Amino acid sequence: MSGHSKWSTIRRKKEKVDAARGRIFTRLIKDITSAARQGGGDPEGNPRLRLAIQSAKAANMPADNIERAIKKGTGELDGQVIEEVIYEGYTPGGAALMLEVATDNRNRTAAAVRHLFSKHNGSLGSSGCVSWLFEKRGVILVDAAEVDEDRLMEVALEAGAEDLTSEESTHQVLTTVDSCDEIRAALEGAGIPMVSAEVTRLPSTTKRLEGSEAIQAVRLIGLLEDLDDVERVYSNADVDESVIENA
Repeated sequence: MSGHSKWSTIRRKKEKVDAARGRIFTRLIKDITSAARQGGGDPEGNPRLRLAIQSAKAANMPADNIERAIKKGTGELDGQVIEEVIYEGYTPGGAALMLEVATDNRNRTAAAVRHLFSKHNGSLGSSGCVSWLFEKRGVILVDAAEVDEDRLMEVALEAGAEDLTSEESTHQVLTTVDSCDEIRAALEGAGIPMVSAEVTRLPSTTKRLEGSEAIQAVRLIGLLEDLDDVERVYSNADVDESVIENA
């Protein structure tokens, strides 16, 4: 299995665990805010935002929360000037970490990130130390129960998708950054419901972690994700599912 497939699987499992622990609103708010910042606050003209809002509504998020997240992303709240920053480093055991941050106070955010890396045996690296491991790609997830794999492959590949893999209950369509929205529209036009469609960063290889290092890495990733200014954490850590559930 390729590196990107491994990490996508790990991230999906982690998101399910987070949801079971009541942390789903935090992740969904960040998804909405990030989508609004990158593509504007109109869901009709921003497919990523539209999908994020649909996910939030499915999780019974209040409409006021959704609206505030959109306004935060578009910069309409309190006249905030939002700065986008990338942090790079390593987990215990040496797996790569890459953080996408949007902050109105770089010093506050840097201090919080440094504190977590130091406290949980990670190491914050210099710019470029791990970014070469990650490539921006489009990833569309489809519930396997909603569509036959052959039908999905036919529509996706005809629209220009690069690859399709199936793991457990989910199909994953891999695209280029530029073609992600076009392929999403093709699936939507074919009546194929999607779990998510996003441009993300996928690792070219993975780093296997076991034992205490795996537990510490998953905990560090979770704590970094919980920081208000951190929008997304990427890693090439490869850990067992049981570690994610018990960390």
